[in-house]
Amino acid sequence: MSSQVPQSGVQRRRVFYIPGYDPIHPRRYRELYRTEGRAQSGISGYHLEVSAKTGDGPYGWHVRSEQDGAEVHTDVEVLVWSDIVRDSMDSSIPATYWQLLRTAWIYISTGALWRLMWLRKGPVIAALYPVAMLLGQLVAAVVLGWGLVALLIPWVGVLAVLPALALSVAILRWFRKIDNRLFAYYLMHDYAYSARLRGETPSELQARLDAFRALIAEALRSSVDEVLVVGHSSGAHLGVSVLADLLRRRGVPPDGPVLSFLTLGQVVPMVSFLPRADRLRSDLQLLSQTEQLTWVDVSAPGDGCAFALCDPVAVSGVAGPGKRWPLVLSAAFTQTLSPERWAVLRWRFFRLHFQYLCAFDRPGDYDYFRITAGPLTLGARFAGRTPSKSRIERAVSKYRTVRA
Repeated sequence: MSSQVPQSGVQRRRVFYIPGYDPIHPRRYRELYRTEGRAQSGISGYHLEVSAKTGDGPYGWHVRSEQDGAEVHTDVEVLVWSDIVRDSMDSSIPATYWQLLRTAWIYISTGALWRLMWLRKGPVIAALYPVAMLLGQLVAAVVLGWGLVALLIPWVGVLAVLPALALSVAILRWFRKIDNRLFAYYLMHDYAYSARLRGETPSELQARLDAFRALIAEALRSSVDEVLVVGHSSGAHLGVSVLADLLRRRGVPPDGPVLSFLTLGQVVPMVSFLPRADRLRSDLQLLSQTEQLTWVDVSAPGDGCAFALCDPVAVSGVAGPGKRWPLVLSAAFTQTLSPERWAVLRWRFFRLHFQYLCAFDRPGDYDYFRITAGPLTLGARFAGRTPSKSRIERAVSKYRTVRA
């Protein structure tokens, strides 16, 4: 355990939230926190109020909460990389289909796809969904275009190809226009961005991670009681790299705030299983052995978009004898959501992937708003907790090299 963990009382906290692959403005996360925090505080019987952030720095908000007889002030800041996401999504329809072929080839030819299937079928199905959907859209466009050719060719001959081609293009454009409901292009760009360098971090993203590290290092020199880094979805492996680099640079002062790391709905194996992800694997290994922070990983089997209860260090094949972290816990959606609520959300896979940031009507040990705005550090809150019995810890990745 870290020497910091016994410092359990929190009056002031800084939270740095690292989102997943999301092109949306961070105000979405403020509104989600405000509305879901209000709902959770009403269910759980504590007070929580959200107000606008003052001062410079990343986009964020201030939280004042009264829980368990203590008043806590928290500043939440979103570490934004949505502009990088938007740039990576700025592809034409033909370019997206090229991404599909290239990404599928990378995961199949490296053997990563088969290894991922050994873990959880849900996220692999989620990864195959945009492939199937985009190919289905292409088939529909071709079939309907060919049908128009067959209809018109007796009348206009080979010129029938022109309106048929226009129809096929219009169909593909229509599918892309309604992708806010289908998520095929969105998910394809997500997986393509992670895989295009076979696990290496793109230079533009690395520069942003360096900026994130500097912000967290500055917070660790401030007078708050806890600095909590939260990584959701793809943001989990970004947080791993940011904090590992912080440790390498000795950016965690021994007499500073408690440093805590919470990962939610992680998809780390999608990157760590790729051949050139040696930097990420070394980051995972370093973070798993440190005494300078507490790392808790929360997921739920009901989340089909995450590698639920898969220890990201162990399954990546880099768990050493000195491994301490992460503490792998289940959010247990089928228990922490009422049967009525679960019935509503069960098949809304994308919404369930964000449930970790939302209210539970039958809350258990995991409560996002107690963790981010309550009077206990992450380590103190889960002190003595045993990891989930159903976690997966076997080494599965084919590639296990780490950067020296």
